[in-house]
Amino acid sequence: MQRIGAATRVNDLVKEYPFIIDFLAARNTRFGLLRSKVARATVGRMATLGKVATIGGEELPALLDAIAEEIERQTGERPAVDASSVEEAPDEQERVAAMKEIIKGLHEGMPFEEAKEAFDKLIADVAPDQIAQMEQQLIREGMPVEEVTRLCDLHVGVFKSGLDEHELPELPPGHPVHTYLADNRMIAELAGRLGEMVANVESGAQLDGGIREEAAELLERLSAVDNHYVRKENQLFPFLEKHGVTGPSQVMWGVHDAIRKLLKLTYDALDAGDAAGFTKHGARLARNLTEMIYKENKILLPLALEKLSDAEWAEIRRGEDELGYALEKPAADWPPEGFAPEAAHAAEDLLSLSTGGLTREQIDLLLRHLPVDITFVDEDDTVRYYSDSSHRIFPRSPAIIGRKVQNCHPPKSLGQVQSILDAFRKGEKDTAEFWIQLKGRFLHIRYFAVRDRQGAYRGCLEVSQDITGLRALEGERRLLDWE
Repeated sequence: MQRIGAATRVNDLVKEYPFIIDFLAARNTRFGLLRSKVARATVGRMATLGKVATIGGEELPALLDAIAEEIERQTGERPAVDASSVEEAPDEQERVAAMKEIIKGLHEGMPFEEAKEAFDKLIADVAPDQIAQMEQQLIREGMPVEEVTRLCDLHVGVFKSGLDEHELPELPPGHPVHTYLADNRMIAELAGRLGEMVANVESGAQLDGGIREEAAELLERLSAVDNHYVRKENQLFPFLEKHGVTGPSQVMWGVHDAIRKLLKLTYDALDAGDAAGFTKHGARLARNLTEMIYKENKILLPLALEKLSDAEWAEIRRGEDELGYALEKPAADWPPEGFAPEAAHAAEDLLSLSTGGLTREQIDLLLRHLPVDITFVDEDDTVRYYSDSSHRIFPRSPAIIGRKVQNCHPPKSLGQVQSILDAFRKGEKDTAEFWIQLKGRFLHIRYFAVRDRQGAYRGCLEVSQDITGLRALEGERRLLDWE
């Protein structure tokens, strides 16, 4: 290296002169971070000698001269020194790469404080879009979604100081983000009350009488968070995916499911009078809810506002209206006229079918009145249709149309979904079925391979039915009885 200066990267310097790490660490205790292998990966990628001088509280010319002298002592050749303080700011790709190395270090056991120090000293600021890029790159490079999800709270903790710098703009009542934020204020209040209740029980309060009744009411109100998450999963995530943003949805869906599970465990412990279980699960539930609010307010929603147009937000609002609201009911005066997409006019021409013909309207009405819910995925695993009936068992919204079916399921069930599709596509199986009990109802879920007359695979049909009443039937009914 013939010249060193403010813009010289530590990574480039160390590649040519490995002894510089020990020299700097011995010279200034603030440079001790360089001894960490993972920290070096981030420091080397991001830090310039100008940045190193700032971290160490040293004058840049003095530091450069000292490094040049050490290089001369070790190699017999002295590089020229450019003491001007001008240096290039790291570009976005470098920042994301450095953030990724910090997170890899966490997953490999790097202490949290060391990771946070590396971020605070070298990067300091972070945009929500960079968090999304980092998560997507980690997943694309082979890190399991479950592993990213497991430590996502630590990820956010490392980058918190940078995220806190970003504030959301004011949005009109009725805008989906306005509704999400209002939901989050209500969830935060309920989570805070749950945390206080858990602390009281831990301090010796008995889990009976008034406390038990109050806790049951509180958990019932908190169960409305499921609607908040369903709207994200079925509306917001699909629109972000259309813009190539998949990391947050993959990671957050796993956290949603963890919160749903904690809510059930907390309620079950309360119902059983298990104070230890109630405090254990209740404390985690309150904490996870609060941390999810931060992730939404500081990462997901700013990112969505950056990526999505007003017309797309109008479509999201329409879909969310179909799913309904359990916390904040949005104002009716948004979107303004002109943003909502116009409904297509249904053609009245008969469509010729294999046995007869129907108009588009008749087909739509027929499918909506079936006593089962259906969803059709084509041969490319793209969702093409779902029956919009009033009795839907599992929530659906228009945003899933055109979405890859793999993105419509939480990470924990993705492997099973893929196995079914692969078996259908290879011709190994034609059906798959499951039955589950949910909220006191018995549900039958079946999947059918759809093939054309030549036997070519054309897609998968999902059929879901609430058969609680059917299972209770006995004997016969041969006469009309509407009583």
